[in-house]
Amino acid sequence: MTDVLGPKPPRSRARLWVATLLLLVYAGFVALVTLWPNPSDLEFGGIADRVLNVLYRFGVPESFGFDELEFTANIGMFVPLGFFLGLALPRRGWWLALFLVPGYSGFIEFTQATALESRVSSILDVFANTTGGYIGLLFAMTMRAMIYARDRRIIARAIWERDAEIIRARQHPLPQQRVTQREPDPATRIFEQPAWRDPQDAPTERLPF
Repeated sequence: MTDVLGPKPPRSRARLWVATLLLLVYAGFVALVTLWPNPSDLEFGGIADRVLNVLYRFGVPESFGFDELEFTANIGMFVPLGFFLGLALPRRGWWLALFLVPGYSGFIEFTQATALESRVSSILDVFANTTGGYIGLLFAMTMRAMIYARDRRIIARAIWERDAEIIRARQHPLPQQRVTQREPDPATRIFEQPAWRDPQDAPTERLPF
């Protein structure tokens, strides 16, 4: 079977390499933000105040304070991480993200509690990070399912059009061209004659060379 079809085409690794690169870069960014020894250097307080003022202008109630903003930011920060992880994992290994996302968040909180005195770890942060990671994973798996279904439709359409063209060609074959027989040259006529019993009876003909 493989001899008829030829060598199997290689799989495309573009999605795997791009998603893995983005995953490593973003995971490093999350680790840098969450494990920076002195949070005041990142000026999170001033950024949070400006974000809250903008939200209040758009009608968000003032009961939505810094704690609620931090919880929401923790969810949003892990959405891209879960999305890139869902793209990097194989289709049958997506379930690994269910353990990798909370494991990575738990590692961050454990490091904050044991090695960083200026940081405050909380199980609520693990819950928020895991929720954001699962949301991103859901986006990635939904997008991959949609692309997979689209590709199957395109391939099925191409196969149908090919088969339809083959059936159409069989139903309406092209007219066969008539083959005109060329008159043999003098030498061919002599050699095609039956064997003569007497060489004197054989006709003679002058060859053109």
